This record gives sequence, C-alpha cells and structure tokens, in this order.
Amino acid sequence: MRTKFSIWLILLVAIMNQSTNHADEPVPESAGFVANLKLPTLGGVQFWTDLRWWYGWRIQQNKLTDQCRLLNPSNIRHFSGSREACDARLAAIMNDGPWPESPQRVVVCMHGLMRTHRSFASLGKRIEQETPATVIHFGYASTRAPVSEHARALRGLIESLPGQPQIDLVGHSMGNIVARHAIGDWQTEGDPAGVLDRLGRFVMQGPPNQGAQIAKRLQSTTVFEIITGTSGVQLGINWDELQQHLATPPCEFGIIAGAYDMGRFRNPLVDGDSDLIVSVEEAKLSGANDFVIVPVLHSFLMDDKDVQELTLRFLETGAFAADGQRNPLP
Repeated sequence: MRTKFSIWLILLVAIMNQSTNHADEPVPESAGFVANLKLPTLGGVQFWTDLRWWYGWRIQQNKLTDQCRLLNPSNIRHFSGSREACDARLAAIMNDGPWPESPQRVVVCMHGLMRTHRSFASLGKRIEQETPATVIHFGYASTRAPVSEHARALRGLIESLPGQPQIDLVGHSMGNIVARHAIGDWQTEGDPAGVLDRLGRFVMQGPPNQGAQIAKRLQSTTVFEIITGTSGVQLGINWDELQQHLATPPCEFGIIAGAYDMGRFRNPLVDGDSDLIVSVEEAKLSGANDFVIVPVLHSFLMDDKDVQELTLRFLETGAFAADGQRNPLP
C-alpha cells in the first residue's frame, strides 16, 4: 500500500513541478545559420543550466548534449554553439556597450528539484519592486546532474557578475543545498572573486538541511530515480556523503519551514509536522539567525504572499518578525 502511495505521490509532485515536458530540440553547432537564427526558446528549460549572466544576457548549457546557447534579456536565442564560441559572442556584445553601472546588490534565486527558474517569477518581481537589488533567477538542470555540478555552475555565474556587488541568496528546497555546496566549495577550494566576503543574507524556504526522509523511503521504487535523477538520490540514501560538502552559511541566514495541517491526511513518508515533502526538523540548521514555521505546502512556498513578505523582511532587516524579534537556532 505504501509503495502504491509512494509512486502516486512522486508522479503528483512531478506533474505539479514540471513547467513543460518538451525539450528544446538540440541544434548541432555545424548547423551554422539555422542554429543561430534569433528564435524564442521552445521549452525544455529543465535540461539547461545557467553558466553566465550579464545584464540579462545568459549563457546556458544543455546537460544532455553539452551544447551551449546565448540568450538575450528577452529569452531569445541569440547564438548556439560551444561554450568558447558563446563566451566570444558575449564578449563582443559586452564591448559594444554602454552598460548601466554595475549593480551594488544582487539577489540570486535558486529553485528546487524538478522546478525551473520561473518558479521564482512572482517573488523576484516583488524583490525588484520593493528593494534596490537586481534579481538573478539561476536555472539549472536539477534532475540531470549531481549537486556538485549545480554548485559549480552557480559559483561560475556569481564569480563572473559585473562589479563586486553584495550577494544575497534566496533558495527553495534543493536550491538551498546547491548554495550550501557552492559556499563549501569556495571555503575549501578557494574564492578568487572574494564572494564569501560579499555574502549579505540568505533566506531558505523549505530546505532539506538534514536530508529528506521521503527521498530515502522512496529509493525502493525505480520511478523515484528515473524522475528525480542523481540529485534526488543524493538527498536520500547518499545524504551522508553529500552533507560533507555542505557549509553552514557564513552570513546571516533565516529558515522558513512549512507545516501544513490537512486534518486526518498526512504523508506517511515524512515523520512529524511537514509541508508534505520536507519536515520541520529536516529544515532546521544549527546557527540560523531566525526560524519561522508557516502553514504552506512545499511546492507553493515561494508564491505564498506571507512567505514573500517574510523573505523580503529578512533580506532587508535580518529578521522575519516586523518587530525585529528573532527565533535563532542553536
């Protein structure tokens, strides 16, 4: 009975999280003129990972083909080819200028497993409207590579940003684990761009900071790994190895955990209060400057108006409560 429920739950979450099931049709670099027609992207965003950002221009890599593409701020494919060729094309665009002054503050939003950068559209819009920050929606092929590769891409994108802006982070679910891995890599492998000293505040929404029981308990179903990929497995039975690479943020960070009461219905795969995917206890991380619980389901945290308000307040003040009171975790 639990196995049947598990399979249906995985499929339900996948359907809720998928923005599209159609991949962009890979175009070989040798296609020349056809490959570089200025065309809208055709979907399949879950197969692409952002490698570079420059005032809305993005270089992305397809995790199935390794092909790269350069998108303009309107999400139109400007060029397609190797990473080196896309870097060269972007460099030519950068030289054309003029460009605005380098941003003084950047908020990087990182989506979760099986989600896309579009999941932060509503919150990102509010951040840009209500703060002086520039928002970057980091997209990555969450089901197509291990967390270490997602973290490497995030590091590269942040290190190549224009200027030396303050970096604030907002993550949902596994996006927080990707960020913690990136921070750990900077701490152990070096930080040539001085990012660690520029970290401002970090808001974690529904983070599986202690791994995910649901992932561990679903390992017996082949459907789970097929849908979630290596990253999903890492949150489950491979958590002990993964967590060795995760840092506690060296900046102010606050955690928003979901605890949704659905009466008699509970997810039998998650113990205790939860948002049906991540339990309150799993969300906790020692050293958090503030911690709050909200009655919101996991998949809807970033779109909930109260959660958005909490996120904005912490980014601005370092506390979730309007009166500045904090609930730190020892």
